[in-house]
Amino acid sequence: MQLSRISLATAIAGALALAGAGVVMAQGEGGGASAVPIDASGSFEVSGVQVDVTGKTADLARQGGWRIAQRKGWEMLSERLTGKKSTLGDSALDALVTGIVVEREQIGPARYIARLGVLFDRGKAGSILGVSTAVTRSAPMLLVPLEFSGGVGRVFERETAWSRAWNRFRSGGSTIDYVRLRGTGPDAMLINAGQTLRRGRNWWRTVLDQYGASDVLVAEVQLRREYPGGPIIGVFAANHGPDKRPIASFALRVDNGDSLDALLDAGILRLDQAYQKALASGLLRPDALLAARPPRVKTAEELAAEAAALAAAEATPTPSPSASGDATASFTVQVDTPSAAALTASESAVRGVPGVRSAVTTSLALGGISVMRVGFDGPIASLRAALEARGWQVQEGSGVLLIRRGVARPPAAQPSPTATSIPAIK
Repeated sequence: MQLSRISLATAIAGALALAGAGVVMAQGEGGGASAVPIDASGSFEVSGVQVDVTGKTADLARQGGWRIAQRKGWEMLSERLTGKKSTLGDSALDALVTGIVVEREQIGPARYIARLGVLFDRGKAGSILGVSTAVTRSAPMLLVPLEFSGGVGRVFERETAWSRAWNRFRSGGSTIDYVRLRGTGPDAMLINAGQTLRRGRNWWRTVLDQYGASDVLVAEVQLRREYPGGPIIGVFAANHGPDKRPIASFALRVDNGDSLDALLDAGILRLDQAYQKALASGLLRPDALLAARPPRVKTAEELAAEAAALAAAEATPTPSPSASGDATASFTVQVDTPSAAALTASESAVRGVPGVRSAVTTSLALGGISVMRVGFDGPIASLRAALEARGWQVQEGSGVLLIRRGVARPPAAQPSPTATSIPAIK
């Protein structure tokens, strides 16, 4: 496949170089994985538009073929989305079309025969047809394109036709939020064939955090060639998660080696459909173990500082009972502190909770879980309720509270004798 994102006039001028004498087949050029642009646009795509046009020159024939493809594509798209055909003028279609996909074409001196695909701008087309263009997508999924060819598995160790095919894939209309890599920089070291065999969540979590993904999808293909330039069989498999749980598998075949790109493109479409069905049925949920964060191991210096802070806290006189009659109790509160600023803000916020007499950090763990000693007028259940009222997410253990910053709750509106508070309707 070849995706054209240039104007009709510029594209046709380039096509003349292909025409020459006789008939020429237009095919996508192979290149490095980093040279293939990743297309994640949300365009509506209509494929398989057949055109057979004659003209005085190859230029005019191809221009007329693309014009006809736009008209036919719009009719097919409107019928697919609304159930009835509609037509638009060429000037309106020029503003809607974002690209022409050349699936197969033959260019002669005065004739143009092709099978084309047409991409329409999703927002504009949906507005004209009166249909919703919103797409509910999955959590970000890191895509690992694993290819086995000649008995060797590769991802980004070398450029492969499989990785280039995934970069060509237009995923904007899919419900899967693919995180696709170009295979440059550290990609070849972090994502390789050996990484797909790992089961440890700690390393996978580090890799996924590097790319902003929640889980991993391993799209696998095994290429089997009967002889050089001859038929190719592709065995495709859709896997999910570090454990490579199988989602679907199938095989496709082409008759000659020149059709390898077409074979891979067809396989990707079926793999994407399998992933979308798995998402709709609830099988593509993110791995819970990847979301869990193991406790951070404290260093000797941190343990020594914690012991010194505990000794200092025990030497501090216990505050007298409050005026309300509730004795001030001391509780251990664990708080998530990714940075020094977060620690300072957490201490200030906890001290501002009603009933809190003191809040002292006894164990500092930047980037992990720090420990506070909190003096509070009342039982631990009352402290938990007070923290939750201030927007904290609280988990209670045996005499210990684990708090994380949640969405702050807005203060309750106080009624006024002269005005009535009316909530806004969104």
